[in-house]
Amino acid sequence: MQITSFINIILGLLLAPLLLGIINKTKASFAGRTGQPLLQAYYDIIKQLQKGAVYSKTTSWIFRAGPVVGLSAVLVALAIVPVGGIAAPLAFSGDLLLLAYLLGVMRFFTVLAALDTGSSFEGMGASREVLFSAIAEPAFLIGLAAIARETGIMSLSHMLPAAHFFSPEVVLVVASLLVVFLCENARIPFDDPNTHLELTMIHEVMVLDHSGPDFAFILYSSALKLWVLGLVIVGLIFPSPAGSFWPAPVSTAICGLILLAIIVGIIESLMARLRLLRIPQLLVAAGSLSAFAFILILR
Repeated sequence: MQITSFINIILGLLLAPLLLGIINKTKASFAGRTGQPLLQAYYDIIKQLQKGAVYSKTTSWIFRAGPVVGLSAVLVALAIVPVGGIAAPLAFSGDLLLLAYLLGVMRFFTVLAALDTGSSFEGMGASREVLFSAIAEPAFLIGLAAIARETGIMSLSHMLPAAHFFSPEVVLVVASLLVVFLCENARIPFDDPNTHLELTMIHEVMVLDHSGPDFAFILYSSALKLWVLGLVIVGLIFPSPAGSFWPAPVSTAICGLILLAIIVGIIESLMARLRLLRIPQLLVAAGSLSAFAFILILR
């Protein structure tokens, strides 16, 4: 295993919260405001780490384990997704399935922690999270299966660099994964990360009772999840040949993630949050795109 394989983990740990700052700055620019500082996500995480956690008497160890397990799962996922042509430290055949399962474990324990509070408010958000994720996961898995079928490779570290973005199948998969990306990261049009309205909250409502270091873990996990899923999309759009000299693919991947963050900011500036009844329709459409791409590859 080469030392450069760990570049993804180092960059992810250091730069993942920066993507949130870029999104917020883009939204502020569209609204004609100065907006939050670019490093606001770092400030929030550090501030929460310096506070003490408060636990309700009605919660159990599940509530405390939720943020820790979620952060652990996304850290392992970070070690699976490659940067450009540089293989990830935990690259192996079939790692794309492990990536999906790790994101599922992260979501599962977040939902359990929300339900453990006994709050009907958090239970409402948890039920919505599970419903939308159950529809988004097939789109994600079928999309990756289509790329694996086209390249004949089951490892993300070699599958993503071998994909050809200008083929119709890959374009369909990228469009599908972009929808899944917005849903999994609780962005508009699926959820508004800045809202505090009871009828519209999904992800934010599940973490209302967390505080201190636990909430810092949740914020950091969300940033890392944004980074991990973003790398999958960027790897398909800007594929780098395996074994490339490391500064080139890394620079391309970082620029691609910055561009993706700007696109997310533009989407959130131009679109409103969808009605809850419309969200499953959009996710089914994303799944249809992935399925159609898979059929085209099989033809």
